[in-house]
Amino acid sequence: MTANVLFAGHPDAWPAYEPLLKAELARLAVDADLCNEFPPEDVDYIVYAPSGPVSDFTPFTRLKAVLSLWAGVEKIVPVVPAELPLTRMVDSGLERGMTEWVVGHTLRYHLGMDAHILGQNGHWEPKAPPLAKDRRVTVLGLGALGTASAQALAALGFQVSGWSRTQKEISGVICHSGADGLKAALAQAEIVILLLPDTPATENTLNADTLALLPAGAKIINPGRGPLIDDAALLAALDSGQIGHATLDVFRVEPLPPEHPYWAHPNVTVTPHIASETRESTAAEVIAENIRRAEAGEPLLHLVDRSLGY
Repeated sequence: MTANVLFAGHPDAWPAYEPLLKAELARLAVDADLCNEFPPEDVDYIVYAPSGPVSDFTPFTRLKAVLSLWAGVEKIVPVVPAELPLTRMVDSGLERGMTEWVVGHTLRYHLGMDAHILGQNGHWEPKAPPLAKDRRVTVLGLGALGTASAQALAALGFQVSGWSRTQKEISGVICHSGADGLKAALAQAEIVILLLPDTPATENTLNADTLALLPAGAKIINPGRGPLIDDAALLAALDSGQIGHATLDVFRVEPLPPEHPYWAHPNVTVTPHIASETRESTAAEVIAENIRRAEAGEPLLHLVDRSLGY
């Protein structure tokens, strides 16, 4: 029986995804019809984004799985019925894009590039930065994106530590877990990168107490999720000098309101949620493979654990 696949991402994305998904399904010899319009009762799989046309899953009575185009699922888990398998997007394009952004901004801090790019006002100070082997970097969150970023930084020679909910083993990375592990991961970190998911357990991971654990003048890079940081605590730490600078790509409210103090703070760099994004070509590969797996009775890739929220 042919599987019906409903594309329910943002309507503007359909022209890009249609040929790519159809080509991948054909390459994998999956007997499936793909469209952005099907009677709900005939749909077997939904390729989904919250920005798309589906908000009520009740009419989809034969639905087998929901395949998200987004890496983050905090806005999706409450909407998709708990009995339906739900997958999140983890694709090579997203991973590579995030790794490149993280490495770039880490090197910016490591090399002290702002002092030269923003101008020295005639002050000549021939002071070279330390080598990467003498710079301590911590990555909070060791999922697919955090692991790839940590490994790339380790390959450049940085002293890399990582922290995650459960203990991990990653070559070249000192891995921590648990409350004591978080303290250890932060205590020596000159640069901290946040790549945790947004869950009740991770909200305000960086707060007044944890920011105080960092060496004075530490730098923060957040391409993960806005709620990972207590904004008031970060602003206070920036004003006191406890935190030297923060590069923030994600926020509790997006777009970041023009009146938000981050915009005007001299020690904050705001980027407009551009660290990485789902790439249609690589996302189509993941979606098609999961449909193949589901039709073959195999385990789905990147299945969301509802109890953890990711």
